[in-house]
Amino acid sequence: MSYKEEITVGGRTLSIEVGKVAQQADGSAWVRYGDTIVLAAATSTKEPIEADFLPLMVDYREKLYASGKIPGGFFKREGRPSESEVLVARLIDRPIRPLFPKDYRCDTQVLLNVFSADTENLPDVVSAIAASVALTVSDIPFDG
Repeated sequence: MSYKEEITVGGRTLSIEVGKVAQQADGSAWVRYGDTIVLAAATSTKEPIEADFLPLMVDYREKLYASGKIPGGFFKREGRPSESEVLVARLIDRPIRPLFPKDYRCDTQVLLNVFSADTENLPDVVSAIAASVALTVSDIPFDG
C-alpha cells in the first residue's frame, strides 16, 4: 500500500510518497521538492547489540548523475563519500539521534540517495525530511 501527500512550502510543492519504493526496508520515503528527489530507506535489526550507545548509521549519497554530470576521462566510477556528503550525513544524524529511546540498542541504518538535484533546492534539507519520514513510518521506535 502506498500513500502520497503533497503540501505547498515556499511556493513549491513538497511531495512525500511512502510504500512505493524500497518495500523491503522497515520504512522508506520518496520525497520531491521542486526538481530535487530523494529516496530514504530506514532499516534496523530486531535483536539489540551489547553496547552503551545507539548504533545509528546515516549514509548520504549524492551521485554525479543527480545533477546531470557524468564522470568521464580516467575516473569512470564514483568512489567513497565526499567530504560534503559526510558532513550532510552528520547534519542529518545529529537531530534524529536524540529522538530514539534512551535504551534502544538495535543496529539502525538510514540510507539517503539523491536521484535528482536542481540548483534552487538544497538536497540536504530534502534528505533530512526524507530521513524523518522514513523512520516515522517504520516500526523502529522513533519519536520524530
